[in-house]
Amino acid sequence: MKILLTGVTGYIARRLLPVLLQNGHDVVCCVRDKNRFNTKNYETENLSVIEADFLKKDSLVSIPNDIDVAFYLIHSMSTQTGDFETMEQLCATNFRERIQNTNARQVIYLSGIVNEAELSKHLSSRKNVESILAESNFALTTLKAGIIVGSGSASFEIIRDLVEKLPVMITPRWLETKCQPIAIRNVVEFLIGVIGNTETFNKSYDIGGPDILSYKQMLLRFAAIRGLKRRIIIVPVMTPKISSYWLYFVTATSFALAKNLVNSMKVEVICTPNNLASMLGISLIDYDTSIKLAFDKIEQNQVVSSWKDAQTTDLLQKGIFQFIEIPVNGCFKDVRKTKINNSQSVVDKIWSIGGKTGWYYGNWLWEFRGFIDKLAGGVGMRRGRKSGTELAAGDALDFWRVLYADRGEKRLLLYAEMKLPGEAWLEFKIDEHNILTQTATFRPLGLAGRLYWYSVLPLHSFIFSEMIKKIASG
Repeated sequence: MKILLTGVTGYIARRLLPVLLQNGHDVVCCVRDKNRFNTKNYETENLSVIEADFLKKDSLVSIPNDIDVAFYLIHSMSTQTGDFETMEQLCATNFRERIQNTNARQVIYLSGIVNEAELSKHLSSRKNVESILAESNFALTTLKAGIIVGSGSASFEIIRDLVEKLPVMITPRWLETKCQPIAIRNVVEFLIGVIGNTETFNKSYDIGGPDILSYKQMLLRFAAIRGLKRRIIIVPVMTPKISSYWLYFVTATSFALAKNLVNSMKVEVICTPNNLASMLGISLIDYDTSIKLAFDKIEQNQVVSSWKDAQTTDLLQKGIFQFIEIPVNGCFKDVRKTKINNSQSVVDKIWSIGGKTGWYYGNWLWEFRGFIDKLAGGVGMRRGRKSGTELAAGDALDFWRVLYADRGEKRLLLYAEMKLPGEAWLEFKIDEHNILTQTATFRPLGLAGRLYWYSVLPLHSFIFSEMIKKIASG
């Protein structure tokens, strides 16, 4: 079959894509920015990539007419710009109108469980999207999931942050809310299983694992698996706003996402029973096993996708290609050069920078800068990195975003996503003479930007000097 896959830079679609290709499907990937999608990971003729922005109706002409099935895996809950409800409604409407004019017989939509009378804004928006997609001439199959557990998933990483950083947690009442978590492997199995399955046409199914747990139970069971003793104290006085700030400062999530998550976590997400798992022959994975499977992937450095890479920022909205050309005029630069002996070992060090490895010098200063960024409402340093050794355009790297990463060219280019009175780039490049060049570029915004540069100049003078020495040592 020829399948249109949307949301390709997101967590779910990145897990789904290799399975679709392995099953012999021709896959057309819809991306807003081709520079964020690394086709080198998929050596197959069955993959094609088109640029389409579902907020812009005119851009959808690139979608081919001869598709058989389309996956709708778009959501805007983590957006930090604009109203996500309006954005989701517009995306769904534009998608529906374009797909109706193709040969597609089926659209598969992954939504959230919406069985409660009172829903959060996020879940109400998901329900509204389903209604929009259902008003069509194609068959709609809707799968509704709650907490998705897998290496790199938002739920998994937030729980991991809380459990591994806080021996004692003072928590809000919503930790007693019950949900039905599902392993990412099962989610992919369900998505694959309903392709072209006429029994699922124009039907909606809740999908979840075998366990119904409160968020408190999920945290404590996670801690037990990790061999950690944790105490959770639930207090009734923590408002949704305070709860959002609590999540924001302790975990890697943005405040916008934390606020939406808190509102959703006050709503029970328990499946209405159905026979889809038995119909498709799917064995449901329990919560404890899904946690262990996730850590197996992490320990093997095989995390396929991370929710952090898909966080919506101004940079990703505008497109990475607009930032790859480093400006020259009106910029401050810190340029360091040094001769190296073994270029391959140095490239390996560059490709391992950040995350658990750190920045090779003054890590506490980098952490402090990340803390200041969090206080200012930025992303901070807690995002880390998806893989310990591999980088690709679009990856989150602490408070940086990877713009360009090519081992063959021995060049890595990063763009700062922290709160700054200007724009910042950090580049590592090795030339044919084995000269490593490390360049920090800052384009200030007004007087505040210039004052900022000169205020941090003393720190840069020894941080960047020592960092290049450590990297060059191989």
